Amino acid sequence: MDIVKHNRSAWDNYVDQKDRWTIPVSEQELENAKSGKWTIVLTPKKPVPHDWFPNLKGLKILGLASGGGQQGPVLAALGANVTIFDNSEKQLGQDRILSDQFNLGIKTVQGDMRDLSVFADNSFDLIFNPCSVLFVDNVLPVWEECFRILNPDGILMTGLINPISFQLNDEGLNLIYKQPFSDLNSLHTKKLDELKQKKEALAFGHSLTDLIGGQLHAGFLLTAMYEDDWGGESKVDEYFPSFLATRAIKKQQEN
Repeated sequence: MDIVKHNRSAWDNYVDQKDRWTIPVSEQELENAKSGKWTIVLTPKKPVPHDWFPNLKGLKILGLASGGGQQGPVLAALGANVTIFDNSEKQLGQDRILSDQFNLGIKTVQGDMRDLSVFADNSFDLIFNPCSVLFVDNVLPVWEECFRILNPDGILMTGLINPISFQLNDEGLNLIYKQPFSDLNSLHTKKLDELKQKKEALAFGHSLTDLIGGQLHAGFLLTAMYEDDWGGESKVDEYFPSFLATRAIKKQQEN
């Protein structure tokens, strides 16, 4: 099946349903950002440390699969030159609404995060990628493309899901799925059909080798990370953090 098309429709539907990850920031949050009081997330709860960011004034930032008006407008209010790239046109619409309303100058581009050919080499200083690579079946091209379009010493920040989270059932937290998990290949046909009928986005639980090792193989140098959870919204929080955020830089090419 066409995963990109299905997930685009699913996220458009989430916007219509006012899913939590499609609700834009408020005018007050933008005003707070302009006065230096701001937070944005790569994972559900824990804010990204401010010291992960360089000076944001004039910084060229790509919000990768970051539509929804939650991170891009804050970064733009802080003075960054922001482009938002997302598979869902309606998610991009949330950013355009705020950009137009508050004159934030945000550019929006629709597409598949595995193919960033619309951008030239060395186009951005920072890529901000909140948890979203779970919606592509192969994450390795994402890291290769991110490396290509970042300037030397450019920064990649990304939110990731611990792959073991996908391998457990929700009720008893029993280990029932093999790694790597895939909604397409791991679920019984009946369950997969239910997801499709409900217009739920299809997810893929990539290995740590692909999630972190893939960044390193693409040429990135990992500089920082932290873990996060659902903030008590999931039973799994009692046992381990389901999320991690990584900060990596594009290493200078050696002569």
